[in-house]
Amino acid sequence: MRLNTHTLLALLVGFLGMESAMATEEPKYEVLTSQAPFELRHYAPTLIAQTIVEGDMDAASNKGFRLIADFIFGNNLAVGSEQAAKIAMTAPVTVEPQSSKIAMTAPVTIEPQSGSAQQWRVHFVMPSQYTLATIPKPKNSAVTLHELPSKHFVVHRYSGFNTEARVQEKTDEALAWAKQQSLKVVGTPQLSRYDPPWTLPMFRRNEIMVEVAAR
Repeated sequence: MRLNTHTLLALLVGFLGMESAMATEEPKYEVLTSQAPFELRHYAPTLIAQTIVEGDMDAASNKGFRLIADFIFGNNLAVGSEQAAKIAMTAPVTVEPQSSKIAMTAPVTIEPQSGSAQQWRVHFVMPSQYTLATIPKPKNSAVTLHELPSKHFVVHRYSGFNTEARVQEKTDEALAWAKQQSLKVVGTPQLSRYDPPWTLPMFRRNEIMVEVAAR
């Protein structure tokens, strides 16, 4: 049965409250170079649930989060069954601009292009216990499942709130560090957020992730 907004939010608050008392699974990676606050990481292959949404960064993030949370909280069908299954929450929640008209030097600009809304890809990494063959399937066609190969990312970690200007600033810093390290950028920068919305700014973990080619 599809969850309405009030039920979904109530479950989310309860679920995240429980998650705060236990370890939340994160994608597996190896740090290859570290110069705080920057790292070069090699990520293992991952399985993600994603959706494409429109709007500015905050509106798109909220809409995408609700769609995928609806999927993991039960709007799905378990493999070989007519029953729904609950999937564990993981971290982070990642948002990535989808407009091809955004220059690499300003990849997180969110103003509409040519009068149309900006598109964003929002995704969660699925728990490592699942494969594409075993994970429950979304009932909502707006949510899709994808296997990603191993990748290299330049990562810029910081705390606080994410305003448009601040995300732009941190993205520029990440791109500058990648250039300093003679790394070739091959993907659109992404914003990853690890914390529930009530987390104090000083304790928030945010990361700008820029895919680069392997050395």
